[in-house]
Amino acid sequence: MGRKNRTRQRAQPNRDGRPEGKRNRDDAGWGAGYSEIIKENKLFEHYYTELKIVPEGEFEEFMEAMREPLPATIRITGYKSHAKEILHTLKEKYFKEVQDLEVDGQKIEAPQPLSWYPDELAWHTNLSRKILRKSPLLEKFHQFLVSETESGNISRQEAVSMIPPLLMKIEPQHKILDMCAAPGSKTAQLIEMLHSDMDIPFPEGFVIANDVDNKRCYLLVHQAKRLNSPCIMVVNHDASSIPRLHFDQDGKKDILFYDRILCDVPCSGDGTMRKNIDVWKKWTTSNSIHLHGLQIRIAVRGVEQLAVGGRMVYSTCSLNPIEDEAVIAALLEKSEGALELADASADLPGLKYMPGITSWKVMTKEGQWFSDWSEVPTSRHTQIRPTMFPPTDPEKLANMKLERCMRILPHHQNTGGFFVAVLVKKAPMPWNRHGSSADAPVEAVEVSSARCVSGPPPPKKMKLFGFKEDPFVFLTEDDPIFPPIQAFYDLSPDFPKLNVLTRTREGKKRNLYMVSKELRNVLLNNSERMKVINTGVKVWSRNNDGEQFGCAFRLAQEGIYTLCPYIRARIINISVEDVKVLLTQENPFLSKLGDDAHTQAKKLEMGSIVLRYLPDPQDLDAPQCPIDLCGWRGKTSIRAFVSRNECLHYLRMVGVEVFRDKQGKRNDGSTETEEESTEDAEGLSQEADLLEQEGEETDCVSITLQIGQIELKLCKNSHISQKIFLRSH
Repeated sequence: MGRKNRTRQRAQPNRDGRPEGKRNRDDAGWGAGYSEIIKENKLFEHYYTELKIVPEGEFEEFMEAMREPLPATIRITGYKSHAKEILHTLKEKYFKEVQDLEVDGQKIEAPQPLSWYPDELAWHTNLSRKILRKSPLLEKFHQFLVSETESGNISRQEAVSMIPPLLMKIEPQHKILDMCAAPGSKTAQLIEMLHSDMDIPFPEGFVIANDVDNKRCYLLVHQAKRLNSPCIMVVNHDASSIPRLHFDQDGKKDILFYDRILCDVPCSGDGTMRKNIDVWKKWTTSNSIHLHGLQIRIAVRGVEQLAVGGRMVYSTCSLNPIEDEAVIAALLEKSEGALELADASADLPGLKYMPGITSWKVMTKEGQWFSDWSEVPTSRHTQIRPTMFPPTDPEKLANMKLERCMRILPHHQNTGGFFVAVLVKKAPMPWNRHGSSADAPVEAVEVSSARCVSGPPPPKKMKLFGFKEDPFVFLTEDDPIFPPIQAFYDLSPDFPKLNVLTRTREGKKRNLYMVSKELRNVLLNNSERMKVINTGVKVWSRNNDGEQFGCAFRLAQEGIYTLCPYIRARIINISVEDVKVLLTQENPFLSKLGDDAHTQAKKLEMGSIVLRYLPDPQDLDAPQCPIDLCGWRGKTSIRAFVSRNECLHYLRMVGVEVFRDKQGKRNDGSTETEEESTEDAEGLSQEADLLEQEGEETDCVSITLQIGQIELKLCKNSHISQKIFLRSH
């Protein structure tokens, strides 16, 4: 990963306001560690009763919902061609199995689609995390969710968190900035939307995902890598001063403006009380007051970098108008007409929300109220700022159309609390029009006689924290490493080889990655002004044994869908039965394949191959989407190089029942003996080797596969060795 920078970084708040390093106790499931916390906060109730953000007569229902556990929600990765297959499996198998179950006296409701999410790709159920993890009756469903999540096919994401990307109206050519991106669930949605057309391996657009916290950036990388996109870059900057980037356009350098920006700012997180229960105990109004200035600075920096005609979505998981409408009002006032609130009421049919409010007050943690800036004593001017209050000019306030903001209340659709607003940029920001430095971040400079006067301070020197990353080095036009690859795989002439990069300047290149043309442009023009944590999708890995067969690099499964449109050789077309053989047998002989695939394989020399399944529209029982697997054609055998979770995913797609027994037992309860073992399963151990290299733990588990009357058991232990057992019933 690189060397650790000696400079220590100050702890930053998470998206919901918790300091980094404090574990979200909800990770352990409901009831773990919260027995001492009472879900009561009189100051909270008093504050929101007074602000009237909840419709009259609904406050008790609102509070009851806040005390209830949050439903489990999942989202199916929409851009992947097998989304329909996963949805079919969920609806026809797992959802039917869990409905009407009763666990610990609680009846499990049948999962339901979120009415406002397109194409039934998001679902919710009353299953809590604790029940889902602990109940033996739900073990198969839980394993399905875990493995499909790791494969990038499903995301376990809170319902309200899915809203902001949907309101951005993303198209494949858009340049997108996610300003405060970690942990990355919304970033994943942005990538999916960019790849909405699977026939385009390199969309013109890209996503730059930023986070201020270096450690959380690596969590963001993990999330993004599951989607295997060449159009994502993770960077590490303070969002309030994120640098302006440059890129080449028509032969000259230009400033990069983004078509879409997601500004999901750090907040007090009082909308998350249903999952972050310690907020009940810690909530005070001072949290919002302290964050208000930072939220404005981040939002202002965002709209500065937004292209004219572009959309920025501002969101928080807070219900407090100090963090919500007050920030939007300050932005609109600063913009002098350059920004306007968009009407998003028709964008998500079925979503229940409350319109933004136009009147609110500020309360101190001691319970003192102020209705206007003029009421605030001088002694409090450093804590309470003019921008925290609504505009006093009625005409100006009406023109802002703050009612176009959207506040989601927990009791309306059994969700968390959330706030979102969509801003459209009509013209450059006034300080940019006046000729100020476009490179400088702006911050509010306020005086007592005005709400806000803004202008850019001098540019800040970039501070680097955390790990020192390896360089990103693009292949040159005449790089000697490439001709053998091009010849071996017969890459088409339009293959963008200048988009291939490595992470080393010296020595042998171990892995080759690809980025889109536009991200290459950004990388080459901004290496000194931004800290890049990760970018690109791995497409080839060095295999020294391959040199004797004509190519030292084998295909990587992560980048197979990016490369496949350009590969014209080394392809074997396979059937559903071939897929089952390749994913359940280690190193099967070529003769194990069907006649057609066997004939194709015999014509190929040894080395890396593509194993391609194409759907038959006449066979509706078979998967109706293409499958590409990386493989190796040996002397007399063939092997698929697929990670464990992807292996389970594809097996489910072709109708193989998959179940992992954590006790190392088969379904009949017996334990395998050493005498029943065969050779090490070299093909499946590859993924464990990769986990070991990346420092991930590998637990002692086994996987049971049911294929007709044959039961297969794959055992994987902490020493990264694997055995395979086969027994006929």
